[in-house]
Amino acid sequence: MQLKQYILELETTKREALFDITEQVRAKVEQSGIKNGSVSIYAQGATAAIMIQEGWDQSVQNDVVALLRKLIPHGIWEHDRQDGNADAHLKSGLVGPSETVPIIDGRLGLSTWQNIFFCEFDGPRKRRRVVVTVIGF
Repeated sequence: MQLKQYILELETTKREALFDITEQVRAKVEQSGIKNGSVSIYAQGATAAIMIQEGWDQSVQNDVVALLRKLIPHGIWEHDRQDGNADAHLKSGLVGPSETVPIIDGRLGLSTWQNIFFCEFDGPRKRRRVVVTVIGF
């Protein structure tokens, strides 16, 4: 059993958006040399998340953001009196900070339409970090 860990650093350009990080994760899996196991993708930060979603059609990602805006609107929460980003905390908590993907024969075990997204809910940010942990044989 081997374990390799990497840090991806991202710059986000919008307050709320999904950023496709599939290729960066794929590169780290290949770099690890692990052929069978799993990869954990974890967003560091209380106002960001990781989601697996359709990557082919941008409208799906737009719809995810629109749904979360409707479910959790900006500016109406108790925490907003602190720093104005309560909705970002709630959205990231709902989506979750991580995903796990199987590694099969050295490749990500995603389906044809699945991609891995970093979900920004409190951007734009100059520096966001994602921990990629590859474990297996």
